[in-house]
Amino acid sequence: MELGRATNRGVRLRNRSALLSKVFLDGPLTRQDLVRSTGLSQPAVSNVVGDLIDEGLVVEAGAAESDGGRPSMMLRVAPRFAFAVGVDVGETRVRVELFDFAMTQLASAAYPLDPRRTEPAEVAGHVLAGIDAVTARAGVAADQVLGVGIGVSGVVEQGREAVVHAQSLGWDRVPLQRLIAAGTDLPLHIDNGAKTLGQAEMWFGAGRGARHAVFALVGSGIGAAVVTNGVTYRGASSSAGEWGHTTLVYGGRPCRCGVRGCLEAYVGAEAVIERFREARGGQPVPGEDEESQLSALLDAAGTSAAARRVLAETAEYLGAGVANLINLFNPERVVLGGWAGMALGGLLPAVRESAGRQALRQPYEQASIELGLLGVDAVALGASTLPIARLLTAGGVRIGEPAPPDGPRHFTR
Repeated sequence: MELGRATNRGVRLRNRSALLSKVFLDGPLTRQDLVRSTGLSQPAVSNVVGDLIDEGLVVEAGAAESDGGRPSMMLRVAPRFAFAVGVDVGETRVRVELFDFAMTQLASAAYPLDPRRTEPAEVAGHVLAGIDAVTARAGVAADQVLGVGIGVSGVVEQGREAVVHAQSLGWDRVPLQRLIAAGTDLPLHIDNGAKTLGQAEMWFGAGRGARHAVFALVGSGIGAAVVTNGVTYRGASSSAGEWGHTTLVYGGRPCRCGVRGCLEAYVGAEAVIERFREARGGQPVPGEDEESQLSALLDAAGTSAAARRVLAETAEYLGAGVANLINLFNPERVVLGGWAGMALGGLLPAVRESAGRQALRQPYEQASIELGLLGVDAVALGASTLPIARLLTAGGVRIGEPAPPDGPRHFTR
């Protein structure tokens, strides 16, 4: 009897998770849409949807267009059922954003960082200040927030608490989760920023519909998220995707990680700006920070041969890096994102051409190379999906809440 009850509970939660996830990712949908897309029976869908509506996770959102029969009601997630905070810990700023359950951004805050010296305690303080700021601006109480997702540079070692190894920043086994947890009781979820960008683009952006994809984050540094058969590949210790520290030129330009010739030493924003400075005979590049300096480089391309040469070389280097991704992982899609990647979006045709010359012909012809669709908010948006994903997997049951009671309303397929 106990085994049967446990089995029924497991089936029920799987059904709830499947239906809630479908409405979250693809809604508004009708009940009949859910029957067709999930393979669950009509009674199972009706009963589970009824529960989700009763519990406030799902709401009816008007009638679908009808061809003369009885109109069906559209279903979508209830925006104010829960909220999530997403944080992008970049190398020049900490960006904190608050989203509702429908993934509408409600508030944001940004805190500058000195890229020459990024202190973990300072980062933790900015994250905590940002959580307070965005929840206060949106009028959201702490107990309404599912959790805080945080995307960071470097390798995130998962365990009882997340530890960050960011060699380029001088971080070695930094207990970032512990530092932030000292100031908040909210659940914390920490991952590499390229991986959170990839999650956002898979769910909402340029990765939708792909099963095998690589998401390249081009910012001050370089990273990537590799998705195979719909799942992010992490490797033995979650360091998979450190694309920026693959060797592009043996013995080449010095990289911030301490070795030479890394891809990041050629196409990271810091490196591109430095190459432009050298091309200008050592004259400083105009601008107060990396973003304004990269913008100055792009603006100069209309009148400066040096600027055009640096950008053309950047496209060649980036294309070679993309070719390596294509040869290694055989993706159907490569998506370029990150703030610098978006700023350099005009180079995309040249990047494709360079990749085509460097990659093996057959896998290159199967792959598309595209820009991300979510802009500079992609890392924070993807980070906010970390607590959301946990809720969807749990069928809408929050941490600490009991599972829905057993009852006759739930059916298997």
